[in-house]
Amino acid sequence: VQLQASGGGLVQAGGSLRLSCAASGRTFSSYVMGWFRQAPGKEREFVSAISRGGGRSTYSDSAKGRFTISRDNAKKTVYLQMNSLKPEDTGVYYCAADRFRPSLSYSGTSYDLWGQGTQVTVSS
Repeated sequence: VQLQASGGGLVQAGGSLRLSCAASGRTFSSYVMGWFRQAPGKEREFVSAISRGGGRSTYSDSAKGRFTISRDNAKKTVYLQMNSLKPEDTGVYYCAADRFRPSLSYSGTSYDLWGQGTQVTVSS
C-alpha cells in the first residue's frame, strides 16, 4: 500500500489550495487518515484527521475554521481544502494512514503509513 500526496504549490496569503492523497490497495476505507505538516527547522505537527467512513474529523487549533478534510473512499483519496492561507502554513504536508485503530489520533506515532509529502509555500 502506498500514499501519494499532491496539490501543493506557491500561493499568496489569503489564497487557497486543495491537497489530495491517493492510496493504492483495496482497503482504504478501513484506514483513519491524517494530514501533518513540517515547517523548516520545526517538528512535524498534526493538522487534521478523518474517520474511516468520513463522519468524524478533527483539526489542530491553527487549522480549525480554515481547513477542511474530506475523503472519497470510492476514489481511495483524502483531501485537505486549505483556505485563508497564512505564511505560517508554509511547510511540507504529509498524508498518513492509521491502518489499525478507529480513533482519530493527533500523534504521528499512531500512523503507520506515510506519503512522500507535498510542499506548500504561502507568500506574504
